[in-house]
Amino acid sequence: MRRVRPGTTVPHGGRGSRAAGEERALTSVAAGDRHRGGEARDLPRLWHVTLSVSGEPAPVADVRRALEQLAHDHPFLLTSRYADDHAEIRYWEEARDLHDAAAVALRLWGEHRRTAGLPPWEIVGLEVIDRATYRSRVAAGHGPVPATPVGVHPFP
Repeated sequence: MRRVRPGTTVPHGGRGSRAAGEERALTSVAAGDRHRGGEARDLPRLWHVTLSVSGEPAPVADVRRALEQLAHDHPFLLTSRYADDHAEIRYWEEARDLHDAAAVALRLWGEHRRTAGLPPWEIVGLEVIDRATYRSRVAAGHGPVPATPVGVHPFP
C-alpha cells in the first residue's frame, strides 16, 4: 500500500495509481455533492466575508445605485453599508478553504466595477471567517454584528 493523503491508502496498481510523472487531475466539488470517502476538508464550507473598500468621494446616490446593482447581479450579498468615500459588503461564500473564499472576495470589487458602476475604490480590508467562528462571535456578543437588515444601507 502507498500513502496518498494522510489517513488514506491505495494499493499499488489499484485505483488511484499513476505512472511516474503523470499529474493527478484536479476536481472540484459541486454544491450539494455528498461526501463519499476522502476527507471532510475537501467539501465546500460556508465562509462569512466582510469586504471593505474606500477611495475618493463619489456621489452617495451613485454609490447606492452601484451597490444595489451589485446585489441584484449577485443575490448572495447579504448587506452593504456605504458612505461617499467607503463601503462595506458582507456575504456568505461557499468554498473549500479560506484561501479560495478570500481569492473570490478579492476579485469581487474589481471584476464588477464596470458592470455595476462601482466607484474606482481600493480594497482596504478583508475578513473571512468560518461559520462556527461567526456563530461563536455573535453568541458572545462580539463582531461581526449579524448582517441585518439585509440590503443596501448608508452608514449611520
